[in-house]
Amino acid sequence: MLRGRARFIEPAVTVLLPVHNAAATLRTAIRSICTQTFSDWELLVVDDGSTDDSPIIAQQLALNDRRIRLLRQPHLGLVAALEAGLQQARGRYIARMDADDICFPDRFEHQVDMLDYDSELGLVGGLVEYGGDPTSQRGYALYVEWINSLVKPDDILLNRFIESPFAHPSVMFRRNLVDRYDGYRSGPFPEDYELWLRWMDAGVSVAKVKHRVIIWNDPPQRLSRHDSRYDPDAFYSMKAVYLSRAIKRLLQDRSLWVWGAGRITRKRAAHLQEHGLSIAGFIDIDPAKCEPGRGKLPTCLPDQLPPPDKVFVVGYVGKRGARDLIRQCLCGKGFVEGHDFLMAA
Repeated sequence: MLRGRARFIEPAVTVLLPVHNAAATLRTAIRSICTQTFSDWELLVVDDGSTDDSPIIAQQLALNDRRIRLLRQPHLGLVAALEAGLQQARGRYIARMDADDICFPDRFEHQVDMLDYDSELGLVGGLVEYGGDPTSQRGYALYVEWINSLVKPDDILLNRFIESPFAHPSVMFRRNLVDRYDGYRSGPFPEDYELWLRWMDAGVSVAKVKHRVIIWNDPPQRLSRHDSRYDPDAFYSMKAVYLSRAIKRLLQDRSLWVWGAGRITRKRAAHLQEHGLSIAGFIDIDPAKCEPGRGKLPTCLPDQLPPPDKVFVVGYVGKRGARDLIRQCLCGKGFVEGHDFLMAA
């Protein structure tokens, strides 16, 4: 018989839920966690200086469920709240959750099973159900459709420089990754996307369960709508750090060509030059852009592109549908995605 003070058994999962003035939705979000089929979790509600009833709601729910803990801090921002939660996390897995989203009941069960089964896997996401208006917010609905199409590890890896391949509140990852590769970083960039790119750059294996894990709501106050960290230039600048590293590993003795010769594409490609890459030329389907003397660097038609043992291509065309055509063209010429070319945006 054991005597003395009882030993606390660490939970398998720590759910990290930062909140700032989300009293209208917080109770529903927490209840969707409390009704999970997998029950070995703790929930850290990190209140980031709320001025509404958010901390009161969290404290009331904590009185009825000892697995819920409320942490409070002044209004320091999302990254500070996430880092505060990570410092207090006791689970071997970290599940992200936002105060305006809803977990499906079997979310944790599926994600824990995948991480337990594959010890080489570092992070898992899942399919998400769009909780906004798909008509008025068509762009966001299409983005959800796109991330739901990326399930296999190779698909996620090959598309990581286009957009963030994960909805932040849908992921679960191993706690020890934070110790090995650092956690969320503050800066002029989206903290979640930077984390995924940094970890994948370090070789962390990622995947998704083939199940819906959250309803991803789209409120007007969503940070990505008004925070400067989510401006297009912030995305391009941050992505270029990790894209340039990937290109340098693959380039070998080949010259670097960028598909797309328009003003926007050239502006995006300039970020690669800032990281020490030299662009040999551009590729475009418009013959007018391929006329000699139109720019400092040459522009060629796809049929004039040298073979893959001579060039490495980055596709920077963002127009919907064009990316698939570029892939089809390059693969038809013997280029292998992930070895001879990468797609970005």
